[in-house]
Amino acid sequence: MQDYEVVTAFLGEWGPFQRFVFFLLSASIVPNGFTGLSIVFLAGIPEHRCRVPPSANLSREWLNASIPRELQGGREGPSRCRRYRLESLANFSALGLQPGRDVDLSQLEQEKCLDGWEYSREIYRSTIVTEQESGAYTTVKNQSVIGKRLMLRLALFLLQWNLVCDDDWKAPLTTSLFFVGVLVGSFISGQLSDKFGRKKVLFATLGVQTCFSFLQVFSSSWEMFSVLFVIVGMGQISNYVAAFVLGTEILGKTVRVIFCTLGVCIFYAMGYMLLPLFAYFIRDWRTLLLALTLPGLLCIPLWWVIPESPRWLISQGRLQEAEIIIRKAAKTNGITAPDVIFNPMELQEMTSQKQQKHTILDLVRTQNIRFVTILSVILWMIISVGYFGLSLDTPNLHGDAYVNCFLSAVIEIPAYIIAWLLLRNLPRRYSMAAALFLGGCVLLFIQLVPPYLHVLSIILVMLGKFGITSSFSMVYVYTAELYPTVVRNMGVGASSMASRLGSILSPYFVYLGGYDRFLPYILMGSLTVLTGVLTLFLPESYGMPLPDTIEQMLLVKGLKYRHTSNSTRVSKDEEESPVILKSTAF
Repeated sequence: MQDYEVVTAFLGEWGPFQRFVFFLLSASIVPNGFTGLSIVFLAGIPEHRCRVPPSANLSREWLNASIPRELQGGREGPSRCRRYRLESLANFSALGLQPGRDVDLSQLEQEKCLDGWEYSREIYRSTIVTEQESGAYTTVKNQSVIGKRLMLRLALFLLQWNLVCDDDWKAPLTTSLFFVGVLVGSFISGQLSDKFGRKKVLFATLGVQTCFSFLQVFSSSWEMFSVLFVIVGMGQISNYVAAFVLGTEILGKTVRVIFCTLGVCIFYAMGYMLLPLFAYFIRDWRTLLLALTLPGLLCIPLWWVIPESPRWLISQGRLQEAEIIIRKAAKTNGITAPDVIFNPMELQEMTSQKQQKHTILDLVRTQNIRFVTILSVILWMIISVGYFGLSLDTPNLHGDAYVNCFLSAVIEIPAYIIAWLLLRNLPRRYSMAAALFLGGCVLLFIQLVPPYLHVLSIILVMLGKFGITSSFSMVYVYTAELYPTVVRNMGVGASSMASRLGSILSPYFVYLGGYDRFLPYILMGSLTVLTGVLTLFLPESYGMPLPDTIEQMLLVKGLKYRHTSNSTRVSKDEEESPVILKSTAF
């Protein structure tokens, strides 16, 4: 059978049909931009301190002095997780003693926040961290003082989430569980798409993402919220992959380059930019989550206008359906289609040909491909840690959390454009290394910025995000060019799995900021610079023919290169977009 793109060349590259598919599929990516990173505001941690109930009977002076002072990020402030023992304070208050003058506060016994926490409402009205039910207080109003205290503590334990202090590990775990869902979705999305079709999987997983996000609004516990978040993550990555593959299989070579590097990425960034705008005006987490869920319903009408992939239909032997789609596309473009587009006899001959089978073990079978696989896995994992670590850390930056998150989203658009230009015009290895060095070095410089230069710190963080995002965009094409055709999909898929592991770890890099504000930047910056150095050991693929077999692969720097006689040049279009990536982007 002739090449699909040769057979359908009469459609042209950028007619109304292609523009229609390009923008509708790109638009379906927008909800993905705020779904994964919505946890930045859903799990925002406001300032908090131990609650002192009215039943403690403390005077105003002792009430104000009930919370010990401690250093937090180099500044002294009220403790978030400890208070002075209320029984002792009540005795001092009853005796008329004054804190600090009659009683040395440093000698007093401290206790945990047994009656819950008081949260600042300055930034967030409520988040999953501060979630509590009003019934915790109304159910104990007729109890005795002692019974009321016991019942109140029991109600707080049952009805409040309070993901702080001893339970502060739950907030980053929530984010990690979402990325666990993304990891699982990455495993199954390709198989589902190959078996049931790109279009069906796209809309089914869009429905999963929307429905389970809606169910999260009614979560009655942190456990319920987290389990649903895993399923949302599975749907989120699966519909991204389906849209990505569907677009690359329908669009022609030149348009495919822009769709893969700019179309889906920029629309993803647009969704990311919408997140802080929604969150700024909606400060309650349940209402915010509902508002972020509703745009998914707008994708329902697309079922009747987005076509199935003709390539996939052909692979399933459904020539007639594929031909109907091609003829509709020709009509949309104002072109007369040939009388016969696909020849059934040629299809039967093509499907009867048997190809050599390859397994995941081929990625480590020879020394050269083993080095490429190891370096690719490290590269993808560290880039993912940096990208998601910086994205999740925006509320902890100085200044307004909503503005910082918006800037973090906006900086991605020039990063994608620069990545696209670099891929078209400059060597891959040096472009990747330069982006990683830029991102890593500026993150390391943050610790040298004086505390009063908050704006400079934010600028350096955004420059770091710019460099890492650029490298994230380039690494897909670079990795695809390094692997031979026979294992290319497996190679990119394995690297993508490493990226998911990096995203699972990224919330805990942010979590370390609670112990030392600069520690996340030091770790992410150091690892990013190290990865930039490792990139220089990879072979250069720019302008080189794509390898078809493992023997044709370019060798890792330092290994002797043996030129194979059957290497052939590829066209310029293939050099710019060497493969239809079936794993995933962000």
